[in-house]
Amino acid sequence: MTFKHWTLDRDAEGIAWAILDEADASANTLGLAVMEELAGILDQLSQRPPSGLVIRSGKAAGFIAGANIEEFTRIDSAQAARALVQRGWTLFERLAKVDYPTLALIRGHCMGGGLELALACRYRITVDEPGTRLALPEVMLGIYPAWGGMLRLPQLIGPAAALDLMLTGKGVDAGKARRLGLADDCVPPRVMDNAARIMLLSGRAPRRLPLLQRLLNGPLRGIVAGKARKQVALKARPEHYPAPYAILDVWANYAGNALAVPASSTSSLESILRSLTAKNLIRVFFLQERLKGFGKGADFKPRRVHVIGAGVMGGDIATECALRGMIVTLQDQSVERIAPAFARAAKRFERKFRGKPREARFALDRLIPDPAGHGVAQADVIIEAIFENLDAKRALFAEIERRAKPDALLASNTSSLRIADIASALADPGRLVGIHFFNPVAVMPLVEVVRNSGTADEAAKRAAAFVRRLDKLPLPVGDEPGFLVNAVLGPYMYEALRCMDEGVAPETIDAALTGFGMPMGPIELVDTVGLDIAVAAGRALAGAEAVLPRALADRVAAGQLGKKTGQGFYAWPGGKVRKPTAGAVPAGLAERIVAPLLAASQACVDRGVVADADLADAGVIFGTGFAPFTGGPLNFVRGQQAAG
Repeated sequence: MTFKHWTLDRDAEGIAWAILDEADASANTLGLAVMEELAGILDQLSQRPPSGLVIRSGKAAGFIAGANIEEFTRIDSAQAARALVQRGWTLFERLAKVDYPTLALIRGHCMGGGLELALACRYRITVDEPGTRLALPEVMLGIYPAWGGMLRLPQLIGPAAALDLMLTGKGVDAGKARRLGLADDCVPPRVMDNAARIMLLSGRAPRRLPLLQRLLNGPLRGIVAGKARKQVALKARPEHYPAPYAILDVWANYAGNALAVPASSTSSLESILRSLTAKNLIRVFFLQERLKGFGKGADFKPRRVHVIGAGVMGGDIATECALRGMIVTLQDQSVERIAPAFARAAKRFERKFRGKPREARFALDRLIPDPAGHGVAQADVIIEAIFENLDAKRALFAEIERRAKPDALLASNTSSLRIADIASALADPGRLVGIHFFNPVAVMPLVEVVRNSGTADEAAKRAAAFVRRLDKLPLPVGDEPGFLVNAVLGPYMYEALRCMDEGVAPETIDAALTGFGMPMGPIELVDTVGLDIAVAAGRALAGAEAVLPRALADRVAAGQLGKKTGQGFYAWPGGKVRKPTAGAVPAGLAERIVAPLLAASQACVDRGVVADADLADAGVIFGTGFAPFTGGPLNFVRGQQAAG
C-alpha cells in the first residue's frame, strides 16, 4: 500500500517511524483518508513486526490538530456519526493492543483525536517548546472525546486530573504533561529522536496509577462523578451545555465507551451530535478560524514595540508583547507611573512560566521603562494608550510621526474616539490604525482593528498580523463610535441600569443574565469595567447630553466607581465581588435587557461597522462573552424567528 499522507521507514535498530504530513494541509488532522492509511500502516507492520513504532509529525505546525472538523460537519445522520466514532475507536484499540512498543513523539499542538491517538500508544514524549500543547477540547465544540480519550486518560493520570482536562477543554504544556504523567518524558528538540529510541527500547513498564487512584477510577467512580457534576453545575446549565454532563455519565456508567451508550440516553452520540449546542459551538469554531485568517494578510514580524501610557491597559498590552518575545519600551511621565505595570508584569510572567524562573526573568528583561520615549525611534509598532482626549492624542501622534521610523506601524488603543479625527494631525493619516484591546488584556481574546476610508490597506493588514503575533483574534471594524463591541455593550449595560432605577435588585439582574448564558451579569460587568468608564462610554456613544441612569450617576457622584475603588453596585473586599443572594427573577427580565444588544448588533451590520452578520456574531462572542451556545446574537435572533 502506498501512502499519500504518511511515510513509513525503518531504521537500523528495526524501529518503524510513521510520519504524518497530511497532503495539501497546513496542519495534520485525522480525516477519513489519514485514518485509513494509518490502518494500512498497522496492516504492514503486523506482517513484519518492528522492534517498536514511533508516530510523529512531519509538519512544523504541530503533531495533530484533532479530527477533521470539515468532515464532521458533513455528517447527515445518526448512523454516519456512529460509524465515524466506531472507526476511530476500533483503530485506536487496535493500536493499543499491538505486541510491539509504540510511542507518540509530540512536538507542537496535540489536540482532540491527536491526543487520543497518543493515549493509545504505550509511551509519550513531549518536546519542550512553547508551541507544544496537549488537550481534549471537544467539550468546547459541544461534543466529547469518543475515540478512547474518556477511557484512557483517567487510567493514565487519574480521574480528577483527567476530568478537569475533559470538562474544561483546557490544555497543558510539555512540562506539565510530564508532571501529570500524561507524558513519560519531556525533552529538548535536539535530542527528541534519540530520546524516542531509548524510551521505545527500554522495556519500561507503562505508568500505573497508585491504588487510591485506581479505586477512584473503578468502584468509587460514582462518588468522583457526583462531585464533579456539582462543580460543572456551578458554571454550565445542562440545557445550555449538555456535553460536560454527558462526559461524566459516559465515564462513570459506560467505562468511557460512547458506543455503549443507548441511543435513547441524553448522553448518547446521537443526542450530543444533533444538539443545537454542538451545531452552534462548531459554528463558533469556524468563526474563530475566520478571525485568525485576518492575520495572514501581511508578512509582518515586529521585534520592537513602544507603548505610550503605562496605565492598566497600556501596561498590560506591553506585558503581552514582552510575553510573546518582543522587546518593549513602556513610556509614561515618570518611572513611578511605570512601576505598577512592571509589578503586574512580574506576576503575569511568574504565573505563565511557573517552574521556569529563567524564562520569567528573560520576559521581564524584555520590558524596558522608558519615561523619555527613546524607544519611539527604534520601534516597529507604536501603540498609544493614554487618556481619552482628542487634542492630547492628536498632539502625541504628531510628535510620534516626526520621530518614528517611516515604516513603523502607528496605532491607537482608543475605545471611543474616531481614528480619522486622531489621524488628521498626521502628515500621512493613512499610517494610523486602531488596535483596540479589551480589559483584562491577558484574558480577552478579541482585538478590534479599526480603519476608515483613509487608512492604508497595508497598515490594516500589518495591524491584524501583529494581533495574531499576540495570539489574539483580530476583528476588522469600521471607524464608528464604539466600534462594534462597545456599541453593543453600552445599550445592554444601560438597560440593566434602567432596571435598577425601576427597583430591580442588581443581584437579581445579574442572576437573570447568567441564567440566560452570559459569563457575568451586566451589573457586575459595570463594576469590573469601572462606573466612570461606563459614564464616559455612554456619553461618547449617545452625546454629552445623554441622560445617565440614576443608579449610575448617584454612585459616580459618591466616588463608588466599582472594583477599583472597592465599592460600586457591589462591595469588592480584596478585589473579590460580594453579592447578596438573588431573589426570584421576573419573567422576561433577561430578554428585555438582551434586546438592545441584539438590536445594536444588527445596526452595526447595517451601518457597515463589520462586513457581515457572522463577523458581528464573532466579535460579540469573543469581545463580550455573549453566550457561545447560541452561536452569537444574530444567529440567536434567526433561531428565535425560525422557532416562531
